[in-house]
Amino acid sequence: MSIQRIVGLFFALQASVAIAQNYTEVHEPTIITFDAPGAGTGPGQGTLALDINEEGAVTGWYVDTNSATHGYLRARDGTINEFDPLGAGTGAGQGTLGLDVNSANAITGEYLDTNYVWHSYVRAYDGAITEFDVKGIGSGPFQGTQAASINDAGLIAGYYTDANNANHGFLRVADGAVTEFDPPGAGLGAGQGTLVALGWSLTSVGTIVGTFIDANNLQHGYLRTRSGGITEFNVPGAGTGPFQGTLASGINSATMNTGWYVDTNNVAHGYIRAPWGAIIKYDALGAGTLSGQGTFGYGISDVGAIAGNYVDANNVNHGYLRSPDGTITKIDAPGAGTLPGQGTLLFDTNVAGWATGYYVDSNGVSHGLLLLHHR
Repeated sequence: MSIQRIVGLFFALQASVAIAQNYTEVHEPTIITFDAPGAGTGPGQGTLALDINEEGAVTGWYVDTNSATHGYLRARDGTINEFDPLGAGTGAGQGTLGLDVNSANAITGEYLDTNYVWHSYVRAYDGAITEFDVKGIGSGPFQGTQAASINDAGLIAGYYTDANNANHGFLRVADGAVTEFDPPGAGLGAGQGTLVALGWSLTSVGTIVGTFIDANNLQHGYLRTRSGGITEFNVPGAGTGPFQGTLASGINSATMNTGWYVDTNNVAHGYIRAPWGAIIKYDALGAGTLSGQGTFGYGISDVGAIAGNYVDANNVNHGYLRSPDGTITKIDAPGAGTLPGQGTLLFDTNVAGWATGYYVDSNGVSHGLLLLHHR
């Protein structure tokens, strides 16, 4: 896409009177639901989908009857291949997460071993799996290496947790060489440092989007170029207290990015940020206005469409697609539960308007979701 087209789309957003205020039901989307063969059927079990590539392949994970997780690749034709690295644990809360799939159907993600330590992997299109760790990781529970995103050149972005429980970003090239990084303001205490968003955080040229947490536990967005330049940013209106601020999530090939910010009342609001830094804020109609509620943006396609979810006043999730002109289409999967923590979540969308995510039913079981959006 040309920069002129991106500029035109962005100012179309600014000019639209429908920005984040209205829904459209003109084009009814087709919703396909699916379950991995080994998925459990109890509360907290089932199938979760996180990322979709331009060909319509989906990756994610499922939770089995023992509450262990396993990665999978769902092909465009619906075929599901399950997988686990050799080191993945099989106990409750252990196992494999599939987080991002590129156009060659290579997948990256992470797994928890039998000691609950994180390790990362890349799974090639033919099913071969390479496991890896970054130097400097801790070896305690929930420390280790967490790969987040892979591009078509085989670059992998992620972060690792050290022995002090501080987080640090990394970029791994296809031959295995790793560059570690932290924005200048990243904190070094437990739970602080540099995070890389899961699944949607790396462009084709190696630009990374993510969040860092400073020494006061305030969150900030950042962009890091392949050459190492880091730009920090904050959405106007973001709160300045602990665990408030800006959380950057998705980025497209033009370096438009999305995410959400948490205000002084701990309510979330979506945003889209242009390559030159201009920011549009938005809220989905129906989003709750109490602490922990609001609008969350995740993946952004190369045409500027955003997949996300909002939490309503009853703490129920609803998925949405936000089109490049600012129109928001609400998505509720048939069978989605209506109790707190249940409902529909969308995480990623491609240029064809397809999107993926999952829904939680009235029994607390998750099911994969593929949305065919007819634009």
